[in-house]
Amino acid sequence: MKNYLKLVNFEFNRFLKIYLVLLGITIVSQIAGVIITSKSYLNQANEMMHEEGMSLASFLEQFGKMSFSQIGASLWFIAPIAISIVTLIIYVFFIWYRDWFAKNTFIYRLLTIPTARLNVYLAKATTIFLMVLGLVALQIVLLPVESTIMEWMVPVDLRLDLTLTEVMNQLYVLAIIIPNTLVQFIRAYLFGFMAVFVLFTIILMERSWKWKGVILGILYGVLAFVIAILPWVLQFFILTDYFYPIEIYFLQIVAALVVSSGTVWIGHLLLKNKVTV
Repeated sequence: MKNYLKLVNFEFNRFLKIYLVLLGITIVSQIAGVIITSKSYLNQANEMMHEEGMSLASFLEQFGKMSFSQIGASLWFIAPIAISIVTLIIYVFFIWYRDWFAKNTFIYRLLTIPTARLNVYLAKATTIFLMVLGLVALQIVLLPVESTIMEWMVPVDLRLDLTLTEVMNQLYVLAIIIPNTLVQFIRAYLFGFMAVFVLFTIILMERSWKWKGVILGILYGVLAFVIAILPWVLQFFILTDYFYPIEIYFLQIVAALVVSSGTVWIGHLLLKNKVTV
């Protein structure tokens, strides 16, 4: 356990600078988006009501009140989330291939550490998980802060206040990364982490058998996907609404756990028997 935690700390520190940049971009861009979007709305209101002589009622009828959903739909808000997602997807591959293609082929040193090779696999996966959850936590913290800034800037007569739940329901990108309920959150992130395990094992297949490994990896990825979606297939195409919602939920969880555990086991075997130093 001690060696595993050391590996997690090591892997996290290797990406820490880039990770802090992602956090910084998210904070600066989204807060800037709140300010810029709010000022733009206020400038429009000022122009229409003071320069064009439009009444408040007429302005609101034509343009509507400002709400946080307008900020959430802006590039200032969406872009840092997209950048973070893309960066972490790339890092799923980079966290392995960097060790093979680095100047001193660091993977050889990493796999000769006196600890189970499975710890190397799990430490890399844990690093990805912590980074994902850290970015989600940051977004959850930022939302009330950004909402408060908007309320400071926009008069109450010109704004429509939304609860955090309403904000997340109205913004598609937030509904994806922050599901409404704990049940949905567990399911969504369990499948997300399952996908990370599958990608890790596909990478190890490629490292073990080169081009044959690529083909095997693709086939395995397809198999894992089929098993993962099997509960949906049964519910909507074969048995047609046979299961209750709670039953289909648990079947989805079981499918994700089966794929995840099987994938980690295969990755462990590859690291132990095929990836040599």
